[in-house]
Amino acid sequence: MTYLGLGSNQGDRQFLLEQAIALIAVQVGSVVKCSSFIETEPWGFASDHKFLNAVVAVETTLTPHRLLDATQRIERQLGRRHKTINGQYADRPIDIDVLLIDDHIIRRPRLTIPHPLLLEREFVWRPLLEIAPDVIHPVFDIPVAQLVKMKKEE
Repeated sequence: MTYLGLGSNQGDRQFLLEQAIALIAVQVGSVVKCSSFIETEPWGFASDHKFLNAVVAVETTLTPHRLLDATQRIERQLGRRHKTINGQYADRPIDIDVLLIDDHIIRRPRLTIPHPLLLEREFVWRPLLEIAPDVIHPVFDIPVAQLVKMKKEE
C-alpha cells in the first residue's frame, strides 16, 4: 500500500484536497482509504493561513519515481508553482508528499521513502494513524503508532 500526505493552505482548501484525491484516483491508482481532513498550523514557516491536511491510502502499479512524477504533475494541475521559495517552505494551494510505499526504503536525491519527517509532523502521522494504525515503518520494522508513542514519551 502507498500512503500520500496532502495539504493545502491557499484558496478553497477543502475543494483542492478533494480535487487532489480525485486526480490521484485517475492518475495514480485506486484510493482505498482517506483520513478526515484536519486543520493545522503551518510547519517550518510562518503564515497566517492554516493548513487542511489528510492522508490517503492508494493501490498503485506506478514505480516510486513515476509515482513522484504523477504527484508533482497533480500539484501543478492544481496551481502549485514552486516546491519552495529560496529554499524555504511557503504557502501553497496543494502539497502531496509520498510517505510510505509498502516496505520500500529509498534514499535518492529526488525521493526518500519513508518520508524522512513523517514522525516529526503531527499533521502527517495523525491522519495516517486514523486510516492505518498498524502500518509498519520499514526502517524500524515496528508500527508507526508505536513509534509515535515512543516519540511522545521522549
